[in-house]
Amino acid sequence: MSDLAVALTWHTHRYPDLLALVRRAEALGYRAAYVDGDVSMIASRGEGDVLDGWTVTAALLASTARIEIGSIRLVHHWNPARLAQAVATAERIAPGRLRFLLSIGAYASDARFGLPFLPARERLAWLDELVPVLRALWTGETVTAKGRFFELDAARVRPAIERPGGLPVELAGRGPRLLELVAAHADHWDVNLPPVARRVFDASRRLEAACRARGRNAASIGRSMWLWTRVGPDAADAAVRAEYRRWNPWFASVPDAELREAIVAGPAGSCRRRLGEIRTDLGIDLPVLDLAGLDRAGAERVMEELAGS
Repeated sequence: MSDLAVALTWHTHRYPDLLALVRRAEALGYRAAYVDGDVSMIASRGEGDVLDGWTVTAALLASTARIEIGSIRLVHHWNPARLAQAVATAERIAPGRLRFLLSIGAYASDARFGLPFLPARERLAWLDELVPVLRALWTGETVTAKGRFFELDAARVRPAIERPGGLPVELAGRGPRLLELVAAHADHWDVNLPPVARRVFDASRRLEAACRARGRNAASIGRSMWLWTRVGPDAADAAVRAEYRRWNPWFASVPDAELREAIVAGPAGSCRRRLGEIRTDLGIDLPVLDLAGLDRAGAERVMEELAGS
């Protein structure tokens, strides 16, 4: 098993193809596969399938044997006791294989589903309130909590989490306040940045400062990073850059001058070397090949070319 993961997101695949790709990733030795997480509607998908991320995560855990499965949970979609119970159930189905990833992302269309669409500062406060309650519930003990966003009255979750050391919590983010929450609560930081050295080093310094303020060693926090990856044309290719812009709207502020660093692209050997540089230079222990937008054949080809990198 290699410390390399794959992301198959943006609701590109129907479930049979997604299952086949995740099983292929498992056979190739990938450590983890990430799939789409919490969402209400994705306007850009038109009439395509928008599968519920939690249902798909549970189905993939039950349909594979070794590979870890992750998908993002958004704080405003969940009551903490229900989330704790769902996570504990998935952990019982596939012990040690759920990657539990949290963040504060939101879509304006959430309101169509009756979900709150809160300012970022309130979603940050919700996340800060949520994680300690989840950890308490996973012990199996009775939990009473009265916070700003939810109240629990003698809540008790069964099954308890039995993983040695507890269930690791991954937090995705890059802004100063989210990095403070990573320092406060996370076992693993999902570095929500492109692999541009100056951007990653700046965020790393902020995280280290936040950890020092809490008496914590930043080196104890694992790091993953999603890397938009294509085997074939170089990152300088105009079509590759246009595709990157399409599938990474959250990185719209990355200027053209930084795209060669931001994109992992080119012949397989070049991609392998770049992945090695990202591990070593940026301190990423779990690179995630982001294959958003590729069809089944294209995604399988990249996975085969870069397996074991």
